[in-house]
Amino acid sequence: MAVGHYTLDFKLRAPADHTATLRGLQSIFQEQEMTETVHDTEGHGYLATFIGKNGRFAILRMHSHGLVTFDLQCCEGDDVTQVDNLLNSLEKKLKALLHGNVERVKRLPALHRGAKVDRYWPTADGRLVEYDIDEVVYETDSAYQNIKILHSQQFGNILILNGDVNLAESDLPYTRAIMGSGRECYAGKEVLILGGGDGGILCEAVKLKPKMITMVEIDQLVIDGCRKHMRKTCGNVLDNLKGDCYEVLVEDCVPVLKKFVEDGRTFDYVINDLTAVPISTAPEEESTWEFLRLILDLSIKVLRPSGKYFTQGNCVNLTEALGEYEELLGKLSCKVDFSKEVVCVPSYMELWVFYAVWKK
Repeated sequence: MAVGHYTLDFKLRAPADHTATLRGLQSIFQEQEMTETVHDTEGHGYLATFIGKNGRFAILRMHSHGLVTFDLQCCEGDDVTQVDNLLNSLEKKLKALLHGNVERVKRLPALHRGAKVDRYWPTADGRLVEYDIDEVVYETDSAYQNIKILHSQQFGNILILNGDVNLAESDLPYTRAIMGSGRECYAGKEVLILGGGDGGILCEAVKLKPKMITMVEIDQLVIDGCRKHMRKTCGNVLDNLKGDCYEVLVEDCVPVLKKFVEDGRTFDYVINDLTAVPISTAPEEESTWEFLRLILDLSIKVLRPSGKYFTQGNCVNLTEALGEYEELLGKLSCKVDFSKEVVCVPSYMELWVFYAVWKK
């Protein structure tokens, strides 16, 4: 059963008189038949908890530095009107009691914890986003990761791997950016895609009449889920692992790349769409940065002299991580140049950086 968590905050210009304020609030809690328990904060303001017969649980805290916080937890199915009335009464009463001392009042929509459908997912820089998700359409655990496909009313189905939002059916801007934003000619070219199990890049690349696309995706269950539930992204390209101009290898990309290097096989374009957190089984994977360097080095080695390597970077707010990645580009086995582009990816709800890399 889900729990609704409501919050109400008052930022004060100066600390309030705890005794007088609480005396003025007593009638509200009495009307709600909530039992009060006062806790010792050892001089750090006032703290009380309230328990109601209907299972409601509230925490009222008046901080010594001049902040009043009220948290209310209600079980799923609780009378929303009664909850609103309680919060409205409390807000109105506190405004009257603290008249002239209130700098700001902030009341947030309820946070629903433990619901059957999880609507809360973090951005890359750690901010919490509430999506309009209303259905779990696919969920399974593979040998490599937890795989979810959730339905959003505005973004369509969203692929989430190990808690990380990967791609939604709305996210064609992501796919276009990681392919060069329409500035490249793929006709008659050989293309290598690393990852990309959602089929989005493969679907768009096939339309551009390449000579051959080789896609290396480690997780068959990602392919299976997206084939059925991400049709607006992948079209029909995942229906078969081989097509007229493409082949999908369900393998770890590291040994495949090493074999390509050994055999002298090269490509006009290498597109790295691996997950942000590596799931490679390669023994070289000592850290994320070492893994990224390994993939970069191997990719550049299979890139033709006039070819380009495309990859996603990170959100624009993670400047330190982006800086480290750009430093890494200067430590490869051969010298490279790069450019970057910032694109708004709809379901990410943030600006995202994409890189193009080529040999000097």
